[in-house]
Amino acid sequence: MALYIFPRKTEHDNLALDLVLPLFTMTAFLTEENLFMSAQQTVLNNSSMPSKHALPSYLHTDSLGPWGSYLQQIDRVAPHLGSLSRWLETLKRPKRILIVDVPIEMDNGTTAHFEGYRVQHNTSRGPGKGGVRYHQDVTLSEVMALSAWMSIKNAAVNVPYGGAKGGIRVDPRKLSRNELERVTRRYTSEIGIIIGPHIDIPATDVNTDEQVMAWMMDTYSMNTGQTATGVVTGKPVSLGGSLGRREATGRGIFTVGCEAAQRIGLDIASARAAVQGFGNVGGIAAQLFVEAGVKVIAVQDHTGTIYKPSGIDAHALLEHVSARGGVTGFAGAESLVNDNFWDIESDILIPAALESQINEQNASRIRTKIIIEGANGPTTPIADDILRENNILVIPDVVANAGGVTVSYFEWVQDFSSFFWTEDEINQRLERIMREAFASVWQVAQENNVSIRTAAYIIACKRILMAREMRGLYP
Repeated sequence: MALYIFPRKTEHDNLALDLVLPLFTMTAFLTEENLFMSAQQTVLNNSSMPSKHALPSYLHTDSLGPWGSYLQQIDRVAPHLGSLSRWLETLKRPKRILIVDVPIEMDNGTTAHFEGYRVQHNTSRGPGKGGVRYHQDVTLSEVMALSAWMSIKNAAVNVPYGGAKGGIRVDPRKLSRNELERVTRRYTSEIGIIIGPHIDIPATDVNTDEQVMAWMMDTYSMNTGQTATGVVTGKPVSLGGSLGRREATGRGIFTVGCEAAQRIGLDIASARAAVQGFGNVGGIAAQLFVEAGVKVIAVQDHTGTIYKPSGIDAHALLEHVSARGGVTGFAGAESLVNDNFWDIESDILIPAALESQINEQNASRIRTKIIIEGANGPTTPIADDILRENNILVIPDVVANAGGVTVSYFEWVQDFSSFFWTEDEINQRLERIMREAFASVWQVAQENNVSIRTAAYIIACKRILMAREMRGLYP
């Protein structure tokens, strides 16, 4: 099979590879064996990046996007790994990258093509696990980074999965329901050769939901000739989904937020919170904090920013967002210019939108006590340093938003056993895992005088690399 790589920049992305075309209708695999053979140590010109990295040829060395942030985070943990550091390069290379063409027939009879990705970063500790996002700005660098963060996240909370992630470069708001179903089913068929209940288990992410997971499960099941409920998580309860899964990420954020507040002496009942992103993650977290006495004073999403010093009714706002598609127009608060969101003083800030939202341009403006990362990769490494200098405690994504994958693990286990737990049982188990994970990370941070993020990476990387060392290399 011939594989051609076409370097091409787009308005969204500075990756050298934005599109890989499989020729003669054959699926193109990008694996660690054939992608990284020609990679070499490259000196990076960008002063914000580490001095050297073994980079694949399809990435721009001067603008690595989210993958660059991940590489910096990995470099910071290297001095703490002891003899395991000899395996660290393993974490800088995704195990497998699959890029697929997703052609569908549109409702008007035309044919449209979309780029699809599935990246399996590391499977030393178990099958790949990670969501699928539908977004017009999805890039290979982003999906690579998200898959790597999933490896770290699963290891940090000690869930027996590796890290994976998927995405389609599409704006789902411009598709009809039938078109969305066709995109989902074709994408699932294309990546079906590398997913499975014991291989790689997709889940919900940005702009994907229970219905999308139901279509994915059904498509995989039809292609394999048997119902395979365990191939995805985040499904409807009627199809083997788990109670508590929809609220799990937000509940996990709330749980670690309370643990962090207790350790720094912050009274939750009198705290003020600002939330960026008010979907399934930010919205649920906000509602739980409000029920505990917190005042949510500011909310921002893709439609705008609202502010109310006396506190926003989170339940009413969730209903408004469900009906209107965003926070704009909510009668219970005033509108603000989006950039002013970062100047609002709070006690808790929850970035629950997309990556790189807190960066070197706005980090110094932030006035809060705790940042709880609901999104994946919302804070750049430079911003991390600024926040630490300003004595702002950051609870990193790989711990804070791990509630979702934890209950996904519960769902997967329940599917295999065909025995389902009550919601109370699920919530109790989730909260216990989140508290234990946070306590372990906090202890490592104190012992090594490092940030909570670096502490989480120390724990996670040691677990992953220990598994790698024990398994050895085959052949």
